[in-house]
Amino acid sequence: MTRKPAAAGSASKETFESSLETLEGVLRELESGEKGLEESLALFEKGVGLAKTLTAQLEEAKHKVSVLVKDGKAGALERKPYEEPDAN
Repeated sequence: MTRKPAAAGSASKETFESSLETLEGVLRELESGEKGLEESLALFEKGVGLAKTLTAQLEEAKHKVSVLVKDGKAGALERKPYEEPDAN
């Protein structure tokens, strides 16, 4: 898979998708069991950092999501925060 070069000024800012791919690669390497203790620990630390970054990005996106609800009488749109549906 070919990746596009990063735009100027955004080299250190990976997209959510590329960070997720990197985390998946880290997990594959750890699951292979072929790395030594130090390498495995470094990979684990990298994975934890990526997981924290991805979680923060998801939380930020969740807060930005809003549901537009049509007001029946006036036809105006009202912004309301996103609420997760019940798992039941």
